[in-house]
Amino acid sequence: MALSPYELKEGPVSAEFLADKALPETEDTGLKQLLSRFIRHKLAIAGLVITMLLILTALLAPWIAPHDPKEVTGVFSAPPSAEHWLGTDQVGRDVVSRLIYATQISLIVGFVTVALYVTAGTLIGIVSAYFGGWVDMVIMRITDMFMAFPFLMVILVVISVLGSNMTTIILVLALFSWPGVARLVRGSVLAIKQLDYVHAGVALGLSTPRILFQHILPNAIGPIIVNATFGVASAIMSEAGLSFLGMGVQPPTASWGNMLTDAQSLTVLTDQPWLWVPPGAMILVTVLSINFVGDGLRDALDTRQ
Repeated sequence: MALSPYELKEGPVSAEFLADKALPETEDTGLKQLLSRFIRHKLAIAGLVITMLLILTALLAPWIAPHDPKEVTGVFSAPPSAEHWLGTDQVGRDVVSRLIYATQISLIVGFVTVALYVTAGTLIGIVSAYFGGWVDMVIMRITDMFMAFPFLMVILVVISVLGSNMTTIILVLALFSWPGVARLVRGSVLAIKQLDYVHAGVALGLSTPRILFQHILPNAIGPIIVNATFGVASAIMSEAGLSFLGMGVQPPTASWGNMLTDAQSLTVLTDQPWLWVPPGAMILVTVLSINFVGDGLRDALDTRQ
């Protein structure tokens, strides 16, 4: 919030007073309005409920899964029954249990990947925009270099060299996903740093970290949150695609992507739908739910709505 000319002429302004003025005085009202706009988005509410249920499923997987996901039973490719609700796969493992444990893999990859690259991209973007000059030029050229890489091809090569496991997937996806966030944050900060309260903070001698993280970043957080939400869905899709190609999470660890690998056979596609329909449906529902939440947040944070 910018200081008025009258307030600036009234004499010396303390740093504490500036900090108070930099934050909206109607913060509670703003949060209520934000929540109200989000609630009006029915698909976003449905997506949020489903996402919370998925998170709860992942947390309670050891207690709600009827079988060990790696346990090999005596029946192979068995159809759905009272003992195995969605049948068993070609190795004899319970499909329901593998679906439940695969939820953990997908959500961990999605949220941890986004947490890493959003943090890195935000820091890089805010530093680049605030300092400008040669710092901005160097950072943006590095960002352009990363964005020029063919995303999927580089990821496949790196994973082939380092090995295919969940940690490698998370690190590689995060390494090549931060440039978009950095550019988004840079654009927002370039506009915010021209506001009066930022100039006043500099004139009063406030430390650079305080100006960046207490007064500039809170006003640029909206687009970052929306981008992070869509990023979770994208990371889940990327992990499923890599696992389907055999470059992601490796069996016997359950992943929705490697569960779909069994569906490459025409016999499985036509005669054993319980092997590919459930993991495909889980990917579809999860990605749609998270994207609906992102749509709701985008509309709620847009002051023009």
